[in-house]
Amino acid sequence: MTSKRLPFDQAEYDRRLLMTRMAMALAGLDALFVSDPANMQWLTGYDAWTFNHHQGAIILQDADPIWWGRQQDTQGAMHTVWMPEGCVIGYESDLVSSMERHPIEDLARHISGLGVQNLGIEMDSQHFSAKGFSVLLQVLPDVGFADATGMMNLQRAIKSAPEIEFMRIAAAISDKVMEGVMKHADVGMAKNQLVALAYRDAMQGVDDAWGDYPAMPPMLPSGSDPAAGLLTWSGSPLVAGEDMTFAFSGCYRRYHAPLCRTIFLGEVSDEKRRAEAALIESLDAGISAATAGSKVSDVVKALAGPLGHGDDIGNGFGGLIGVAYPPSMEDDVISLNADSEAVLEPNMTFHVCPTLSVSGANVGIGQSIRISEDGAAEVFGGVSPIFATK
Repeated sequence: MTSKRLPFDQAEYDRRLLMTRMAMALAGLDALFVSDPANMQWLTGYDAWTFNHHQGAIILQDADPIWWGRQQDTQGAMHTVWMPEGCVIGYESDLVSSMERHPIEDLARHISGLGVQNLGIEMDSQHFSAKGFSVLLQVLPDVGFADATGMMNLQRAIKSAPEIEFMRIAAAISDKVMEGVMKHADVGMAKNQLVALAYRDAMQGVDDAWGDYPAMPPMLPSGSDPAAGLLTWSGSPLVAGEDMTFAFSGCYRRYHAPLCRTIFLGEVSDEKRRAEAALIESLDAGISAATAGSKVSDVVKALAGPLGHGDDIGNGFGGLIGVAYPPSMEDDVISLNADSEAVLEPNMTFHVCPTLSVSGANVGIGQSIRISEDGAAEVFGGVSPIFATK
């Protein structure tokens, strides 16, 4: 069966499957069970809000991947995966939320029938449970298991040309949303009303490209809230004299390109103006340092320099981006941390987001970038001004 919903041609999926099989062979695996919904979508095309239940894809060395999930979700699979109908299998509804039996028992039965000897599992996936693994150990005592966490995420790190185009569209949606936020945000406006406008712009998309739901909701802490980390919204009004940091990502065909800006609601102190200048310098330095062949730690040092961190350059400047599902937009396999020795390669894509604490609150800016073949990184979109004053 040919799906009408596939975002890429078959050659793109064949390339991804070959990459995955090569990684499996290097790890000594004859099969891989993929539970991360972003990895499953990247490899098979599957795209539905069903990741709150047990599901996954079985990857083999000598046969098409097998999609496995609830029986009621098999129709969605047949509409979104590239494999033939015979590669879509479902477990019965009486296994859902059962306290007596577990859906992974059904998965184990299929794996046993395939004659698998060494199976890779994404052990640290947020979508694979400890209970599920204990069932596999009990039902498949003769199968060898290996931790394959991050294996496919690393295959996804370097984007193809069609993927880069999708991320540019996502960035255009991010820009549209941010421009609307900068236009409409004002003293007295309720935060939930501002978020409603942002979601409207995000779902409408740009030109003929429709917007999809993002992997994370908007973050818009204001006043002293930014010091508390990633807060979403409430019904409280925006207050004169406070600043609001708005972080969001447009999403197109599950590809993301996050953007972060700070909006000052009134007069801006000299201290915050100095912070603004330092953050702009930090972002420019980080983008300039993000060149093919450089280490992630080199980029972090460049980002930290203008912020006055000295030797304590810290962590948390951003991370690898691309395909994503809730609850996170970033892949943990490569984060912009000071101790990362990962080497940047062309067409890796990152969200870069330096922040500073000013008068008990954090202000920040964030930009999505692509590592170029030579020279500084390509910046995906990016509205101006970096900081807005209302």
